Amino acid sequence: MVGIGGVSMSALAKLLRTKGIRVRGSDDAESCFTRELRAAGIPVSIGRGEPVTEDTVVYTSAVGDDHAQIRAAKQAGKRLFSRAEFLGMVARQFQRTLSVAGCHGKTSTTAMLSHIFLRAGRPFTCHIGGEDLDLGNFYGGEGDDFITEACEFRRSFLELQSEIAVILNCDLDHTDCYRADEELLEAYAQFARNAKAVVVNADDVRARAIAHAMDFGLYSGRIRAERLSCVGEKYAFTVTENDIPVVRIRLGVVGKVHVYNALAAYSVARLCGLSGEEIRAGLEDFHGVKRRFEPVGTLGGVPVVCDYAHHPKEIAAAIKTAERLTAGSVRLVFQPHTYTRTRDLLEQFVSALSPVEAPIVYRTYSAREPFDYAGSAVMLVSKIPTAIYVQSPDQLLARLKRRCREGDLILVLGAGDIYEIAKSILD
Repeated sequence: MVGIGGVSMSALAKLLRTKGIRVRGSDDAESCFTRELRAAGIPVSIGRGEPVTEDTVVYTSAVGDDHAQIRAAKQAGKRLFSRAEFLGMVARQFQRTLSVAGCHGKTSTTAMLSHIFLRAGRPFTCHIGGEDLDLGNFYGGEGDDFITEACEFRRSFLELQSEIAVILNCDLDHTDCYRADEELLEAYAQFARNAKAVVVNADDVRARAIAHAMDFGLYSGRIRAERLSCVGEKYAFTVTENDIPVVRIRLGVVGKVHVYNALAAYSVARLCGLSGEEIRAGLEDFHGVKRRFEPVGTLGGVPVVCDYAHHPKEIAAAIKTAERLTAGSVRLVFQPHTYTRTRDLLEQFVSALSPVEAPIVYRTYSAREPFDYAGSAVMLVSKIPTAIYVQSPDQLLARLKRRCREGDLILVLGAGDIYEIAKSILD
């Protein structure tokens, strides 16, 4: 497995291991996942030089054709599969695949659904695109059900043939692979057509238009959340089915967005025959996912929360949640993720960040892309009069120490390496 240190790739490696299949991997850099895999007995090498002796090679989309191991594998006639192709092959080994798609919320919803099945005692295997605080990114049990996150990047989710497919929302995000909004919506429509049953967010106009299916929402849909209450941004609500109250659920995670995620997981679980009480118990067992409004420590005594938000809608939602949790100011740190996303959604980023007092913008995490000034952090800062640009941990630390006061909350947003950077400067 080339790029085995990725969250999805490492989960697949663990799955193979549980099935008695010998697996080895390489990655360009050490990470928590490479160390975790070694601890589990899966050999991992760092770098590109080691020859490939295995029959089959699976590679992440972050790896190009010029990768030495990929070139050598092609020349040697090895079987090559992209991560998406291989995930689709794995899913077909199970009787039922339950897949969760959407621009926002798919990791949390996948994890919630896994907790529901676990608490209900229903055997399953899950592949999560993030780290659940209890399960990690993989849980391997027996049984016929495979629960997986389904990513729209490069149309990866079209490799999945789902028993039940979830569409949480379908905002335009990966502008490097969808040239127009219509292409994205058609990809989601095909994802829905590949499934026997579909669950959609009835409050999301774009998602609702894609498929006629079991739907959920706060304001519309067959399955609804009503009588919402909130303590410390943790929500409780009554689930109704066709206006009939079924069960009262109290979530242990922060943010109103999790009400939608919980309704999606509830809908899938009901289609799978689980009771309202079984679902309630599972959802209340869910403690969250790393980098999803995760408290990570303090800086100068000021609490620091990290969130994976890297799309304008996610940023706006995270800021609103943070504002409700602090009597002081929200001190925002945001790292743009990829130049194309920043360039193509620039005005939306400006609108999301502008209401915050002096947002700090960290240098862009380029991921797989070459530099493009039009989508750079510097360009973004130039559009926000009060914004501050920093490009090193030392600069970030100095700026935060200068601005933060008792009662404030530091909110760190982004899908790149800003999580590790923020943790490195904590008290």
